[in-house]
Amino acid sequence: MRTGFFLLLIGSCFALESALAGDVLTIPGHAAAAQKQVVPRRGISMDRVLEKFGEPEVRRGPVGEPPISEWDYGSFKVYFEHNLVLHTVDLNTLIMPR
Repeated sequence: MRTGFFLLLIGSCFALESALAGDVLTIPGHAAAAQKQVVPRRGISMDRVLEKFGEPEVRRGPVGEPPISEWDYGSFKVYFEHNLVLHTVDLNTLIMPR
């Protein structure tokens, strides 16, 4: 009985250790950044982006249905659907094809 409990305890420790270790996710086309850049999160409004990040260097759109707009801040781009952030691209970590 004690041996079974001891083996179960040891096995649980190994399982917990591997679960806490985690994995590194590598995304093709992106490089690791030395410092993480603060960018707008998905779902926040255009007004909130303007409040927090100021006026973009360039505004494009809206185009299509639903209307998609692009704001260029130099080191990152923000894409909006209607007036909400759909996606943000960090240009510091993006690897461009040659």
